[in-house]
Order: sequence, then structure tokens, then C-alpha cells
Amino acid sequence: MKRGPDIRAVIMAGGSGTRFWPLSRRSTPKQFLPITSQRTMIEETFRRILPLIPPRKIFTVANAAQSRTIRRLVPRLPEGNLLVEPAAKNTAPSLILATAHIFLRNPEAVVVVLASDHLIARPEAFLRKLAAAAEAAAHTDGLITFGVRPTFASTGYGYIHYAKSGARLFSGESFYPALAFREKPTVETAADFIKSGDYAWNSGMFLWRASAFARKLERHAPAFFVYWERTLEALKRRSRAALTKIFAEIPAMSIDYALMEKAEGTLVCEGDFGWSDVGAWSALADIWPRDGQGNSFKGEAVAVEATGNICYNPGKITALVGVRDLVVIETKDALLICRKDLDQDVKTVLERLARTGGTKYL
Repeated sequence: MKRGPDIRAVIMAGGSGTRFWPLSRRSTPKQFLPITSQRTMIEETFRRILPLIPPRKIFTVANAAQSRTIRRLVPRLPEGNLLVEPAAKNTAPSLILATAHIFLRNPEAVVVVLASDHLIARPEAFLRKLAAAAEAAAHTDGLITFGVRPTFASTGYGYIHYAKSGARLFSGESFYPALAFREKPTVETAADFIKSGDYAWNSGMFLWRASAFARKLERHAPAFFVYWERTLEALKRRSRAALTKIFAEIPAMSIDYALMEKAEGTLVCEGDFGWSDVGAWSALADIWPRDGQGNSFKGEAVAVEATGNICYNPGKITALVGVRDLVVIETKDALLICRKDLDQDVKTVLERLARTGGTKYL
């Protein structure tokens, strides 16, 4: 019987989740909160992939404190699979570290890169697409990603320009050649992207064979390939000091900028499985239940002539009168009130608190 590819998952779990303040804090970022269900988002991510990937082949990447939290929330993960990054240097260094770990176990293993804090509304469809993408990664030297069909002219997402012809079939799914990666555009440019019909939102999910990843780094990102070789050597020697030195020197850069935008032969599969990065409070308007006036609540509430609001205030009753399109979030020590269309600016509040001595609220 034909054996499928050796699939290993890497869950990126080191984010700070600043746009979900004040619920999200340094000690409990978004991935460790039950935002979309009764479970934390990292628990949902872990459980979602279990039908395809067993716990012994699932890895996480986070700092030491976050890894201790992951150990508590996801006890089925082997302790050795909780990879600790010595410093927060964005996703390229973290994925070099994680892929190097897997490379030393099996250079031909397929690495599945997932965020710890995304929502997948159709998990069965996601697993079907993920298995097909693993086949694509196993049988090509390309990098594989999922592109999500845009539903509005978002300026908060990166976009992938891909060809609608020349598709390759793997396990019944179509994979299209990527033409270019475009970072967060203006509203006008995003509208043009949508009108053209051949742009997708960048989901931030990637697949590659560990050996193919190394070759792509060597050819398209030689500045990072140097650190790849050093990381392999440090892991072989089990030298934490060497890894710490590498992370002190390696450029802080996303994998998109460092490699994905430069690599040739990348393939895009349409991610029609109910994806959301749940990037800010406003995203919950489409996730939490809504009342007849379009308000979404967690906690008891009364809405009078109030429409389109998002409110989090469990344990108390919140009354909204004559207001619309607001985000109202109360925790034990903080209250956030903002317009829904400005919720991306919550991070500016944290920057100001950091400058003015309000670090206890971070």
C-alpha cells in the first residue's frame, strides 16, 4: 500500500495579540484565550489537525513563558516538541528553527506551518485541503500556501497574485502558480485586486518539505541560509548558547518578506474553508451570535436603538442606548470603547501606555 507523506505541523504560538487588548495581555495573548469557542484558540488549532497529524508530530514555537502555558493547555504535546525561541525575531527565524528541528529528524518530511490563533469554520474541508497540500509539497520542490478569496477591500491583509491557468492537481485539488506577493495595500489598490479576480488574501499558512525549504533559502535568501546552517549545527550540538547567539544576530523579518516573496515555483490552493485570522475585535461580528439589531455580546446586555455593536462584559449587564458600530470591552482593570472601524488602532493605546508608565495594564 502506498504510504502518504510524513507530515509534521509547526504551530506558531509566539504572538502578542495586542489588538485584542484589554482582554489580551502579555501574560495571556490572544492564542491563550477562549475567543471563538469555549476552548482557547491554541487548543482549537491543535484539536483541528489531530485527524491528520498525531501529537508526536506537532510542534509549537514560542518563548519560554508561553511554552509553559502551552504545556498546561495542550498536555498531549510531547515536552520536547515545545520549541523555545531565545528571542522574538518574527516568523523567519522561528521557522528556520522549527524546520531545522524537523530536518534533523527527516529531511523529506512535509512541514505544515499554522498560526495558533486563526478560525477555521469548516474543519473537514480544511483537513481535505491540507492533505492535498501535503501531497503537493511532497511531490514538488515548491512552497505551498492557501489563498483566501477576498470578501471586501481589506487593507489589513497581504495579497497573493496567482495565475488562473496552469493548475496542477494533487488529491483532486487545484494548485495555481503564485505570481507575486503584495503587502497591505491602500483601499483603492485592494479594490482593484478584488475586481481583477486573481488576487487572494494571504492566509499565513505554508507547507514545504524540510529539504526544499533549505534549498529555497540557499537560492533566494542567502543571508538567512547562513543562519540555517548555524542553527543545524547548534541543534546537533544541543547548544542553547549557540542558538541564543544566532537569535541575537539574525534579522527580525517575516517569512513572507524573507522567502515567500522571492521564491520561485510557489503554488497556491484556494482556501475555501471558512478562514479568519480573527485579527481584531471587529472580526467577532461575523463569529459571535448576533441579536436582531446586529449586536454581538459576550455577557448579559440590553440594547435600545443600538445597532452593530460588539460588547464583552461577562458577569455584568451592559446597557447600550442609541449607539452604533462600537466596540465595548470591559475587564477587571480596564475598559475599551472604540469605533468598530478603528479597532486596528488599539495597539496605539498600548504604545502610549508603555511610554507613560502604564505597563501594569500591558
